[in-house]
Amino acid sequence: LDDAELARLMVLAESDARQLLGTLGYFSPDVQISRRPATDPPTPAQTATTIQVTVTPGAATLTAQAELRFKGDIASSPGADAARQRDSINRDWRLPTGQPFTQDGWDAAKTQALRQLVARRYPAGSISYSLADIDPATHAVALTVELDSGPLYRLGELKVHGLERYDPVLVPRLARLNPGDIYNQRKLVEAQQRLAGSGYFDSAYVSVDPDSDPNAAPVTVQVREAMLQKVVLGIGLTTDTGPRASIEHTHNRVPGLDWRAVTKLQLDSKLPLAQTEWTSLPDADNWRWVGLARVARMDDNELVTEAQTLRFGQVQVGERIDRSSYLQYDRATVSASGMASTLADARIGDGSALSLNYGWTGRYFNSLPFPSRGYGLGFDLGAGTTMGTNRQPFVRAVGRWLGIAPLERGRIAMRAEGGAVVVNQDGALPATQLFRAGGDSSVRGYGLRDIGIALPNGATGPGHYMAVASAEWQRPIVSKGLPTEWESTLFIDAGNVAESATDLSRNVAVGVGAGARWKSPIGPLQIDLAYGVKTQQFRLHVSVGFVF
Repeated sequence: LDDAELARLMVLAESDARQLLGTLGYFSPDVQISRRPATDPPTPAQTATTIQVTVTPGAATLTAQAELRFKGDIASSPGADAARQRDSINRDWRLPTGQPFTQDGWDAAKTQALRQLVARRYPAGSISYSLADIDPATHAVALTVELDSGPLYRLGELKVHGLERYDPVLVPRLARLNPGDIYNQRKLVEAQQRLAGSGYFDSAYVSVDPDSDPNAAPVTVQVREAMLQKVVLGIGLTTDTGPRASIEHTHNRVPGLDWRAVTKLQLDSKLPLAQTEWTSLPDADNWRWVGLARVARMDDNELVTEAQTLRFGQVQVGERIDRSSYLQYDRATVSASGMASTLADARIGDGSALSLNYGWTGRYFNSLPFPSRGYGLGFDLGAGTTMGTNRQPFVRAVGRWLGIAPLERGRIAMRAEGGAVVVNQDGALPATQLFRAGGDSSVRGYGLRDIGIALPNGATGPGHYMAVASAEWQRPIVSKGLPTEWESTLFIDAGNVAESATDLSRNVAVGVGAGARWKSPIGPLQIDLAYGVKTQQFRLHVSVGFVF
C-alpha cells in the first residue's frame, strides 16, 4: 500500500473501531491509531509497517429507561388473558434498568418479547417500532419497543394431509384442537407430539397460517403414516432377571375391527411371558377400550409362580393424568423352584379372582424424562371376589408417590409406595394380587421379589401388606467448572412385606449405596451399587428409563 492509501484506511479503521465498540455498549471511547514504519533494512522480526490501535473504551452504557408499548388487540382487550400476557412480556424483558447495553442484548431482548407475543393468541404479531436513544455524555440509553399484536386468533377446522390408511377420525381425536379455541403455540406442539408418538404416524407437523382469517384460522396437519404392521426384535439384560430376548408384532388396524393389536413373546430365564393387547381408537374424550391376555412364569429362585391374566376396560392417557377402569381375571399357581417337594400347607398365592379396578396417575414434573423438580402421585383401587368353591370378597389398594426437590447443589428424590389387600383368612387370592418387594425400582440391595413373608418350608412368599420408602441425593458431576450429563447419587431404601399392617415395622429390609446417572438418548441410565443390611451383601442394579 502507498502512503495515501494507508492513511485513508487508518481513518476508516478508527470509524470501524468506534462502531464495533458501540455494539458492546461503549459510545465514548478514546481511539488512537499510530503508524510505526518498518526499519531500513527490515529486521527478521519486522518486515512491514506496523499499525497500532490503542483503545480506552470508557464507561459502559447502561439502560436508564425501558418502555414497552402495546397496540392491537393485546392493548385494547379488557380480558384478563391479555393483561397476563402483557405482564409476562414486561416481566421477562431482558434489558431492564441498570443492565449494560449491547447490540446483541438489544436484539435478543426484542426477539424474546416478540416470541412471547406470538406464542399465544397473536401469531401475526410484530414489532412496529423500536428505538435505542443513546446519550454518550451520561453513558445512558433509553429503550422503546412497540409490539403490535394484531387481531386475536381462534382455531378453525383441521385440514389433514397425508392420511390414507387410517380412520379420518384418528387425527382430530389425537390432536384435540377444537374449532373456536384461542391460538396457543404450545398446544399445537403438544398435538404434534401426540400424533408423532401415537405409533400411527412416522412424522407429523401442525401449523396455523397467520395470514388466514383470525376468527377461524385453519389448522394444517401434515402427517406421514406408519406402516400397518411392524415386527420388533429385542435383546436386553437386567440385574434382576438376567439376559432376555423378545419379539413383538404390531398391527395398527386389525381388519374388520380397526383396533390396534400388539402381541409380544419374551424369552427370559426368570420372567418369560406371552401377551397380546388390543386397543381401540380414542373417542372424543380420549378414552380407549383395551383388552389384554397374558401368560407369565415368574421364578425368584425359591418359588415359581405361573400366572394368567385377562383384562377388559378403558384407559385415558393425558399429558399429565392417566386414568383406567377395567374388569380383570387373575389365576396363579405357586410351586417350589428347583425342588421336588411342594409347599405343603403354605400354598399362599394359589387361587383365582375376579375384580373391578380403577387407576389414576398424575405427573407434575417440570420436564420428562429428566425431571429436576415436581412430584408424581398415583393409586389403584380394586374390589372383587375370589373364585372357586370358597368365594370370598376382597378389597385391594395401592398408592405411590415420587417427589423431587432442588437443593443448592443437586436435588433430593423421595419415593414411597404402600399396598394392602383385605380378605377373609380362608380367601385364596392369586399371587398376582398380593405383594413382594425388592429389586431395581423397589428396595435396592435385594433381588427382585426377595422381600416377602417367611413360609413354613423356608421360602419367601407374597404378603397382604407392603410398604417401601426411599431417599436419594442426586448431584451433577462437574468437569472444568461446568455440569456434565452425569450425576452421582447417595441413597437409602427401606421396605417390608407382612401379613398385617402392624408387622410392617418389624424386621424392615434396608439397603444403602451409591450410584451414577447418565442422561442417555433413550432416557436416564441408572447404575447403583447397594448393600443389603439384612443380607449383608452387595448387589449391582442397572436400569434405563424414567417410569412413574
